[in-house]
Amino acid sequence: MNYNDLDDRTIKLAYYILENHTTIRATAKAFGIPKSTVHHDLSTKLKYINYQLFLDVKKLMEENFSVKHIHGGESTKQKYQALKKEITEDEEHDYYYGA
Repeated sequence: MNYNDLDDRTIKLAYYILENHTTIRATAKAFGIPKSTVHHDLSTKLKYINYQLFLDVKKLMEENFSVKHIHGGESTKQKYQALKKEITEDEEHDYYYGA
């Protein structure tokens, strides 16, 4: 792989993440490469390849980072709602069919 290929990959990653408003994790999965590679390409290499594109990607990455804790909280909420539903269904089963 030569430098032009790496530059092309970096630009493709940048356009993909901007067009689809994805996270680094989702972008890495879509391209089949490690998250650390995506992060390095977008936060380090892109700055020297296309500075304006770098600024756009950086803004999106900062937005994703700023809402990360909300997504984590939402996942936890859904997890405990599902557990509560299971317990309720088990209690209902025990009520009708005996424990």
